[in-house]
Amino acid sequence: MLQIQLNTDNHIDGTDALESRVTAMLEQALGRFSSRLSRIEVFLSDSNSTKGGPNDKRCALEARLENHDPLGVSHDDEDMEKAIRGACNKLKTMLDSRIEKQRGY
Repeated sequence: MLQIQLNTDNHIDGTDALESRVTAMLEQALGRFSSRLSRIEVFLSDSNSTKGGPNDKRCALEARLENHDPLGVSHDDEDMEKAIRGACNKLKTMLDSRIEKQRGY
């Protein structure tokens, strides 16, 4: 079972609703890798807090592939949903590449 751990900075309210939304997005984007992953850590932050501004929301993901060093990606965007989606896409690309190398393609 894939474990997802959500971490937020002090500018983001880490509510149950946010956690379930993040979990749903991760499972949708990365579900096909779940048998190979032991854990994904999610770090959400807002660099400008109340000021706002372009690309001030960040989602950093750290995925632990079994028997490998953790893989990390991050994505900055204008809102948290886009930041999470962007980080998921980067991680999906990285996992595809890593797993293909293991298969020897």
